[in-house]
Amino acid sequence: MINKRLLIKNLLAHNDENSFYDKKLLLDLSHKEGKAKFLKHICALSNSNPANNSYIVIGVDDMNNEVLGVDFFDDSKLQNLVNAYLENAPIIQYENIPFPHLPAGKVIGLVTIRAQKGLTALRKNIWKYYGGSVFFRDGSISMPKVFDIEINDVNSAIVQQIEKQSSNNIELTLDHVVEFMTRKQRGLETHYKVFKEQFVICWSGKLKQVNKEQYYSRVDIELVNEQVRLFYSALDEVQISYDEDSFSILEFVELGIGKHQKYHPLERQTLRFLPNGTYQLETKILFNPPYYDRRSLHHIYNSNLYLLRKLESGQEFTTRELKDFQSLPETMLICKFNNIGEPIVKMKNHKAGFKKYPKAYRAYKESLRILRKVKYNS
Repeated sequence: MINKRLLIKNLLAHNDENSFYDKKLLLDLSHKEGKAKFLKHICALSNSNPANNSYIVIGVDDMNNEVLGVDFFDDSKLQNLVNAYLENAPIIQYENIPFPHLPAGKVIGLVTIRAQKGLTALRKNIWKYYGGSVFFRDGSISMPKVFDIEINDVNSAIVQQIEKQSSNNIELTLDHVVEFMTRKQRGLETHYKVFKEQFVICWSGKLKQVNKEQYYSRVDIELVNEQVRLFYSALDEVQISYDEDSFSILEFVELGIGKHQKYHPLERQTLRFLPNGTYQLETKILFNPPYYDRRSLHHIYNSNLYLLRKLESGQEFTTRELKDFQSLPETMLICKFNNIGEPIVKMKNHKAGFKKYPKAYRAYKESLRILRKVKYNS
């Protein structure tokens, strides 16, 4: 088994960006240019590495290799995006890798690219790249090239050696289990479970009872063997279940207007562990959005627009307005699900203003995460 944290360290230590790995400070898929550049790199790495994995490391300063981190990110979008725009698309996997020195909620993103047999090309136009374009890696740069059908395999031995050096060890596994168990001192429930004598999952969270149902909040779940964070949220509630062969995370989102809040199942993730030392991850969206009286929602939407205008002009909120602003991302998300106005666009236009209010900014990011999951996994 590969320890993904060690793998990232070995990639960063091996060399500067090259024909089998790339590094980025962040991954921005919110606009065409960001998507196009990401697809270009996926295409180039796939074509330049037909017989071995290739990697993109996200959250690293390109200039000095400093590990800075990015927000926890679920990969709802990525495989769908790659399949939609690339012919003979590779299989990609995005994993969130925790590093001890990073703040809570920050991780390093690791994209693993497994090429399929044959050439990968753009299926259709995106940004300034034309459909049919083919990219290869030229050192650290992804370049369009005229090609023949012969694709050279030059990196397999190097990548295999790096992956071998990144194999897991007992010390790292035990250290991480012990670290999780010490979280009891912070008032968190902590557990670990061993599957098939090989895989160790640790989880921690704040346990609470609602209508005879148990939920975890402030949840952190890791597959310790590979140093992969499976789930992290400071806001949402989850239910955890497991047997000898599988581990399941049922994520809920609490939505409502005012005091009328309700838990809505959002997504179930199930890891199934196989006897041959592998596992499969199954994901299923369960979300049914809440619907409300449209007249009431139009009133809430217009009130939210007023708060955004005050935010933009730099005016101070009253105590009541500040409370309403902190719940604005949630009510805008409800408006979105009920097809009221353009709530997400309006919020994104004021992203910089949200950052001045930490609680509201966390809710803003959470609302976009929920929307992304529903949109791309449904």
